[in-house]
Amino acid sequence: MSTLLDTNVLTRLLQPDHPHHAHARDAVKLLLDRGEDLYIVPQNVYEFWVVATRPAGENGFGMPAAQARDELAQLKRLFTLLRDERGILQQWERLVVDHDVKGKTAHDARLVAAMERHGVRRLLTFNADHFARFRGITVVTPGGVLQAAR
Repeated sequence: MSTLLDTNVLTRLLQPDHPHHAHARDAVKLLLDRGEDLYIVPQNVYEFWVVATRPAGENGFGMPAAQARDELAQLKRLFTLLRDERGILQQWERLVVDHDVKGKTAHDARLVAAMERHGVRRLLTFNADHFARFRGITVVTPGGVLQAAR
């Protein structure tokens, strides 16, 4: 099965002191050990960069650009980066209008548009409720993946 990783899973992987770190790490490891295909898209790269380089006092990691570059390189080695395609914009426009998406959740709709364009049907995220409105995808949480494996 193929799964797109939400940016919040990627950021939790790099925060060993965060309460969600172990769930993110263990769920990703379990899926990789099963031989599942785990994907990221350019949207993840942009969002990761914003969090990684934003000052710690502003809910970021405060990384220098060189360190953020190195962390991104590692993520791109671990997960397959799907490229942006022209059709993603039109797909996103349809989603935001059809689902009355407003504000910051438009970023989530862009992930769904990329999923639809690339035929990826499952999303791993800590924010399952952000994606509940979108039909045709399966949304799972790291905790849910781990619980289902027991």
